[in-house]
Amino acid sequence: MRTDLHIHTTFSDGSWTPEQVVAKVAAADIGLFAVTDHDTVDGLAAARAAATAAGIAFLPGVEVSATVNGKSVHILGYGIDPEHRELRRLLASNTALLEEADHDSIRKLIADGLAIDYDEYCAYRHDPARGGWKSLSFLIDKGFCRDVSDFFANLFTEKRGIRFPEFPPPAEVIAVIKAAGGIPVLAHPGSDFHGTSLEETLDAFGREAIEGVECFHSSHDAVTTRRALAWCRRHGMIVTGGSDCHGDFIPHRRLGEPVVTTEDLWLGPLAEKVG
Repeated sequence: MRTDLHIHTTFSDGSWTPEQVVAKVAAADIGLFAVTDHDTVDGLAAARAAATAAGIAFLPGVEVSATVNGKSVHILGYGIDPEHRELRRLLASNTALLEEADHDSIRKLIADGLAIDYDEYCAYRHDPARGGWKSLSFLIDKGFCRDVSDFFANLFTEKRGIRFPEFPPPAEVIAVIKAAGGIPVLAHPGSDFHGTSLEETLDAFGREAIEGVECFHSSHDAVTTRRALAWCRRHGMIVTGGSDCHGDFIPHRRLGEPVVTTEDLWLGPLAEKVG
């Protein structure tokens, strides 16, 4: 069965609604998928309802932001209870931090000399169907950047004093995911988010009691995938994989790529949480 366990919707920074995601999943002949929006579970009910109607296996998920040594990392929580109070509190706090970072980045760009009208920015309404987030869409529309790559290369930079917020540490995020009945999985360990070697990253998160690794990811080459798989085999870890698709917002992350089937993964106790 083809699987894609890392997909974003309009409830975070994807450009497809949950219903559109399910339609795309069905068209791609994917038999098992997960919605893993950034720091929100608000799209899960709609995704589950659409998946049930389409007869497609669904795994509820979320991608939670954490911070390690000043760097932002992402931890996937699968099979969580979306109504769990402590999980909701953590996600609301992270979302508030991201929204404040949005405003703060605009203020710092103004201080850095960009001719931005702050009141105009505050009044601006971001269209979720575009994907992304408010400051990015505003800056694109005003001609200050071309796309998300340009945004991070030239505007949202350490040189301008702009950085991601200080999110909770991985240990706290992992504990909350587990308390909510979920299984914590390290997202895309081979990405440049982590700023260290793959094995060092995996060993560090292994000490933090992570239970699985996203070995298959659109940013991983074959060597990275093989090394991550070998690490999981040595440590008896769950193996997941996904495209990290954001719809049309990030076109090179295509739904269902890399092509992964249930035979490539080891879901272990995650399999019991599929509905």
